[in-house]
Formats: sequence, C-alpha cells, structure tokens
Amino acid sequence: MKNLNKNKLPGFWILIITGLLLLASLILGQMMSFINYDFPVSLGLQEPVNVVGETAVAVNKAFGLGDTIIYIPLLVFGLIGLWLKKEWGVYSMLCALGITAYWPMVSLFFFFFAKGTPGFYFSNYFSYTILLIVFTAYGLWGIWYIYKNRKLLYKD
Repeated sequence: MKNLNKNKLPGFWILIITGLLLLASLILGQMMSFINYDFPVSLGLQEPVNVVGETAVAVNKAFGLGDTIIYIPLLVFGLIGLWLKKEWGVYSMLCALGITAYWPMVSLFFFFFAKGTPGFYFSNYFSYTILLIVFTAYGLWGIWYIYKNRKLLYKD
C-alpha cells in the first residue's frame, strides 16, 4: 500500500477525499431520488414535495437518473483511475469535475427562477447558495489542478 501512495501530490488528496464524499452524497441523494424520493428527503439531501412542488420533484428525479447513468460512473472511474495513476482516470475525472462545476449553478439558478411560482415554497437560499458555490469551486479548482499536474497524475 505504501508504494501506491508514493509521489501523490497534496492536491491529489483533496480530489480523492472530496470526490469520495461527493460520490456518497450522489448515491444517497441523487441515485436514491428516482428510486425512492422520500429516502433522500429523510436524509436532508432533497427537498420535500410540499416545499418545492411536483414539477421540481420530477426535475430532481430526472437529474438523479442522469447522474446515475453518467455522472456517478465518470466519478467512480475518475477516482479509481487517479488512484492507479492511469491516463483514463485523468480524463474521467475531468469529465466528472466539469459536471461538478455545472450542476450546482443550474440548481442554484433554478431555486431563484422558481421563487414565487405556484407550489414552490423553498426558503433556504443562504445555505444552499454557499453549498452550491463550494461544489462549483471544487469542480473548477479540480479541472485547473488536473490540467496543471496532468503529467504527474498518470504513468505513461
């Protein structure tokens, strides 16, 4: 195990640890949202229908299915590939980080554009704004970090 950790850059651990936490939240919050929407609601990872309305629940379920088919596998392959120092891991992780930077902005602006629409009673804007900006910052930082260190992150 010691050999695998040799020459790993400090930012590598930020990518891996944050990526693993993100993966867990995607599985519990997004994947589960289309399987059993009440489960991620009970964990506080989705908003209940009485707060966001039926249309927002449908959107959440659609994103959950899309995340399950595309985003989660890219993140898994990216994390594994980076750990193994494989070139395909770098590309998979770059794709996953692009999605990581993108989806929080869509979600954030959805909350603002939906404000005041019938059946939409969401009010936790401050904490969601901070959380979603942090996710976007991680995605953008990760893209920059991998680009800057791409030759060190995989073996030829």
